[in-house]
Amino acid sequence: MGKINRKRLLNIIKKFKNLRVLVVGDIMLDRYTWGTVERISPEAPVPVVHVRRDTLCLGGAGNVYHNLKSLGSFSVLLGTVGEDESGKWIKNSLDYKEGIFTTKNRPTTTKTRIIAHQQQILRVDEEVNESIPKETNKKMLKFLQKEDYDGIVISDYNKGVVNEHFLNGLLPLARKRDIPVFVDPKINNISLFSPITLMTPNHFETAAMVNHPCKKDEEVEKAGMEIFSQISVKYLIIKRGKKGMTVIDKNKQAAHIPTIAKEVYDVTGAGDTVIATASLALLSGASIQEAAFLANSAAGIVVGKIGTAVVTHEELSNLIKE
Repeated sequence: MGKINRKRLLNIIKKFKNLRVLVVGDIMLDRYTWGTVERISPEAPVPVVHVRRDTLCLGGAGNVYHNLKSLGSFSVLLGTVGEDESGKWIKNSLDYKEGIFTTKNRPTTTKTRIIAHQQQILRVDEEVNESIPKETNKKMLKFLQKEDYDGIVISDYNKGVVNEHFLNGLLPLARKRDIPVFVDPKINNISLFSPITLMTPNHFETAAMVNHPCKKDEEVEKAGMEIFSQISVKYLIIKRGKKGMTVIDKNKQAAHIPTIAKEVYDVTGAGDTVIATASLALLSGASIQEAAFLANSAAGIVVGKIGTAVVTHEELSNLIKE
């Protein structure tokens, strides 16, 4: 990867505030139960957690939305919640909630994480993975047609919002209106994401997509080329955990970017930060290498925080200045 022009990157970050971005996907509630462990249960070999407090925050597509807002853009969230307290909390936490549709007989996807002594010791998930009802799909597509956006981010957690019927309406509309589409995918829907501007799978998802290992640089590059042969996509950012990222463009040029995190406390939501930052950067005129550099920098900030975290416009700018 070539030399990074920090002044240019700072100008790109400034342009984030001029963007209007739609986030569509699986909205979740992330609940954190914080406590301490002082003994092992006499009933089973498990720790006994003394609960001190609970915190709630937006997860899944909601965390992508939160990152986009925190980075300065105007964001709109489109998705579903259940008829439950978690769904009410999500709606009440949003400034603009017209894109949130309530589905009956289906819970809000909720992930409860038990944290003790700065470590996650258990996660409990409440969810339904089937596709949302067709009637809800129609309502979401109708909402989508109301306004224009600079970009659309699809956050797929395989909980049913991102499905064939919905994508068959969204992607042609985006193409007709010349709106770039950025996707954080799950492998179940890989063939449906076409044409798009950017896809950001992690190395596990990439390996599953191409059915071979993606550990070494050459293996990841080969996998990227195979994905280009499967769908119409301009850029790939393959997230590789402690090995950083591999960026591949439509000309089949690859670059490897090492991770910059100084200390990793929690990787929860880091992928949400990557897709949010990279999307804003590309919409602001960045090259794919610059977008990946900024996304990698932003991810390095959030993994240093515990829980579902976001990066702010100021934090990213200050890191680039350093």
